[in-house]
Amino acid sequence: MRPLSFFAQEARCHALVELVRAWAVHYPVTHAEVSSLADAELSGAPNFGRDTSTTTRDGFDQVYEVSWLNVFSARLVEKVGRERVLSTPAHRVEELPDGAVLVQLGPVVTDFAREDAREVQARALVHLRPDLDLDTVRRTLRERSARLAPVVPRFAPDVAPLLERVVERTSLSERQVQVARYNAWAPPEPEEWLPVALPPDVDDVARAIDGYGDLAEGLVALLHTQVPSMFDATPDSLTDVDEQFWVEYFPGMFPQERIDARAVPAIGAYLGQVLVRHLGGQWIPRRNLQEAQVRVGQRVWLPFLRAWRYMRQRESVLDYSLTQFFRAASRHRS
Repeated sequence: MRPLSFFAQEARCHALVELVRAWAVHYPVTHAEVSSLADAELSGAPNFGRDTSTTTRDGFDQVYEVSWLNVFSARLVEKVGRERVLSTPAHRVEELPDGAVLVQLGPVVTDFAREDAREVQARALVHLRPDLDLDTVRRTLRERSARLAPVVPRFAPDVAPLLERVVERTSLSERQVQVARYNAWAPPEPEEWLPVALPPDVDDVARAIDGYGDLAEGLVALLHTQVPSMFDATPDSLTDVDEQFWVEYFPGMFPQERIDARAVPAIGAYLGQVLVRHLGGQWIPRRNLQEAQVRVGQRVWLPFLRAWRYMRQRESVLDYSLTQFFRAASRHRS
């Protein structure tokens, strides 16, 4: 409901702790924790290496992790040892009326990844789990902090809008790693163009161009529910299509023959239509779809060939994105 940054103020963190405390006093708690969702993912929560049926059966039956804020049930406290739990080295340790214990590691949750906060977390966990090695726990927590350290996006400009969306669809615990990965990556320059046009070799040029429009409508029919911008056929809609195909991953869902026969022609035609509408392009039809061209400026572009390469595998959506293709054509229209 709120991003972690909302709780950068100690007063808000205190209010949150009091809310959890009041809830735990009125409703007996099996286990409760408050932490960064990204850090929780890296910790292995909620299964902690167990299969789902075991997790469902046993729940938080031992101290697997100590988060920024914890409410340990009375049953777990007895299992660990009440004196041990109450002597946890932490910012706040409070025994609740039903025997549960509230443990707060530090005053501000957003500081969880700092070195001093990780030290408190490591010592608290090892205190409650004497079987664990302090140095090993420290190292694990530091590795988690390193994976979550903010990375400034510096994506290749032609694919930046798409990569931003791809990263947003990544789990929180992996986003910074993915940002670093895509900062170091750039797609190959588009090669689906010719310096000199191949002449039309169809019997009826106008009819062939109308056919491309029909093919493009097929893609609109296929994706318009998930991608309403398809109706607009704008450069932004190409990025929406890229995102959708990254998510749906057609090559993993359908036989390649079916994709090549139906999806590729529709994608190529739609891409060509956007070049025509927004870059003043001109269709040059060919019997072989992969040779069909759109003239933009001094180059002719091959949208169907681009679509064929685009639909090979998941990574092809990034390597041969429609977004990048349009932007490259836009730069060469004069």
